[in-house]
Amino acid sequence: METKELIIANIKVPVPIIQGGMAVRISTAPLAGAVANEGGIGIIAGTGMTVKELIAEIRKARAITKGTLGVNVLFAVRNFADLVKAAIEEGIDLIISGAGFSRDMFSWGKKYGTPIVPIVSSAKLAMLAEKLGAAAVVVEGKEAGGHLGTDRPLKDILKEVLKSIKIPVIAAGGIISGQDIGEVMKIGAVGVQMGTIFAASEESNASAEMKQIYLRAKEQDVAIIKSPVGFPGRVIKNDFYKALIKKDLSNIHPCSACLKRCSKDFCIMDALLNACKTGNPDKALVFAGEKVYNIREILPVSTIFKTLLNELTNK
Repeated sequence: METKELIIANIKVPVPIIQGGMAVRISTAPLAGAVANEGGIGIIAGTGMTVKELIAEIRKARAITKGTLGVNVLFAVRNFADLVKAAIEEGIDLIISGAGFSRDMFSWGKKYGTPIVPIVSSAKLAMLAEKLGAAAVVVEGKEAGGHLGTDRPLKDILKEVLKSIKIPVIAAGGIISGQDIGEVMKIGAVGVQMGTIFAASEESNASAEMKQIYLRAKEQDVAIIKSPVGFPGRVIKNDFYKALIKKDLSNIHPCSACLKRCSKDFCIMDALLNACKTGNPDKALVFAGEKVYNIREILPVSTIFKTLLNELTNK
C-alpha cells in the first residue's frame, strides 16, 4: 500500500503515524522528537507533569526536531486545564485528550488555532467531538494498552465512526506492524496512533527493566485491571499486578489526590512513574497493548519507522 500524508486541520506530515502519549513520563522529549524527525507526529505525555515540567519537555523536543509535536493529557487529572492551556500557549502543534474530554478545550484550541483531537471509543462520542469542534478523532479499540474506553474491537468501532463523521479518523489499539496499519487504512482511517511499539524503543523514557518486561511478555501475560481512574486498564502481569489481584496493597503508595475522581485503591501516578525508575519494576504498573508479545527487540525509532513502512508498502 502506498503511504499518504496525514492531514489534520493545518497540519501535514508525510508519514501517517502518531506516537501514543504514554504517561507517566514514558513519552517525553527524546521519543517525541525522534518520531517527529521520521515524519510522524511525536507526542509528549503531559499527564503527571507540572506546567513547568511540560513546558520544559516541549522546549527540549523543539530543540531536537523541526517536525510536528503534540501533547496528550488525561482528562481525569486535576491540572488538566492548566496543562492544556500551557501547551497551547507554548505553541504546541496539536492537543490529544484521553479518558474523556472537556468541552472547554475546543474553545482554547480555537483561540490559538491549535487542533484538538480527542480519543473516542464510540460513534456517539465521535459525533459529539465533531460537533464541539474537534479537528480529528483517534478511535481506540479494546486492543489498546493503558486505559480503555470500550470492550469492543477497533475495526468494529472504526467502521461505525467512519459512517458517522466527516473529520479525519485515526485508528488506535493493537496496531504494531505495517500490516496492521494497512488493514485499518483500507477500512478508511487516514492514519494510526501507535503506543506500545514506541514505549519499547531506545528513545522511550521507560526503564531498561520495563523494556525487558515487554520483551519477555507472552500472550497469556497480558491482563486487565480496574484502574483508580474509573476505567479498565490493559497491563502486563508482574508482582504489582499480583498484589492488586490479591488486594495486598500494604507496600503500594497511597492515593495522593492527583485525579479529579479516584477510587483511592492505590496511587496510579506513583505506580506508572515506577515504570520509568530503575530498580522499581515490581512496584510498577506496566501498561501495554494486546499485541505486546510481538515485540522482540528494543530498536531506535528510525529503525521502527523503516520496518513499518517496508511492511506497509510491500503489502
